[in-house]
Amino acid sequence: SAESCSTPSGSFLGRLRHFIDVIDPSTLFVSEKRLKECVKLLDDYKHGELPPGVSDLQLWEAQKIKQAIIHPDTGEKIFMPFRMSGYVPFGTPIWLNQSHNACVNFANRNATKPTPTSEFLQGYVGAVTSAVSIAVGLNVLIQKANRLSPATRMIIQRLVPFPAVASANICNVGLMRHSELSEGIDVLDDNGNVVGSSKIAARHAITETAFTRVVLPMPIFVLPPIIMSYLERLRFLQSNRRLLLPVHSLVCLVTFGLSLPVAISLFPQMSQIEVSSLEPEIAMATDCKVLTYNKGL
Repeated sequence: SAESCSTPSGSFLGRLRHFIDVIDPSTLFVSEKRLKECVKLLDDYKHGELPPGVSDLQLWEAQKIKQAIIHPDTGEKIFMPFRMSGYVPFGTPIWLNQSHNACVNFANRNATKPTPTSEFLQGYVGAVTSAVSIAVGLNVLIQKANRLSPATRMIIQRLVPFPAVASANICNVGLMRHSELSEGIDVLDDNGNVVGSSKIAARHAITETAFTRVVLPMPIFVLPPIIMSYLERLRFLQSNRRLLLPVHSLVCLVTFGLSLPVAISLFPQMSQIEVSSLEPEIAMATDCKVLTYNKGL
């Protein structure tokens, strides 16, 4: 029946627990042998051929490792620095940072359609150029703010960075995944069968992902200044001022590590969409009321 075609997407807390697992730094050091063992164990479970003595904990660990490393569409390994677990510790000069962001966005996209190298390069150049331009424009604006009154300068310095970073992140996601908008992405029924390719679902996927990139930097602009205002009062740091920068960097790293799973948990990775809102040819090809697509991360 049509009702049987829909599946629950889970709760926010459930997704949060899942993505905390996915960004576990230990998954960056899983060997090829260990990965193959996990994939085989899950395949054995799927086909009812599970070896005796395998616990639920072992199965969950295998699932965690597979989902952290293997792309759900291609079945291929995601290059280590571009996995979500490799996203957290990466902090570099702005152009290199945005290059890394672009590769993360591409590696974790919906990959149901092939992306030609030329389109990847166009998206990469556009994403990095636009993001860096926004960052440079921000610096120029702040420099000009020095000529303004102290109150106005303080407002600009506090309010401008977040929209600038959020805008750069949105541009990066949109340009690195622009081919999805022109090609569409696969939408699946409850049995995992491809019903069709939808540009409407692609718009939803990119919009949802872009929104997570707006939420992602919010805690970084709020929490580290508050935390550091307390830490800087400690006698230990007051007498060891050279440690302020490493401590500040660590606080930012921890904050980003906490904000990342929160942001990517806002929407299910395997999102659902009403068939009635999709293209007519897709609605005519299925009896399901709801279809699923990989939003990407």
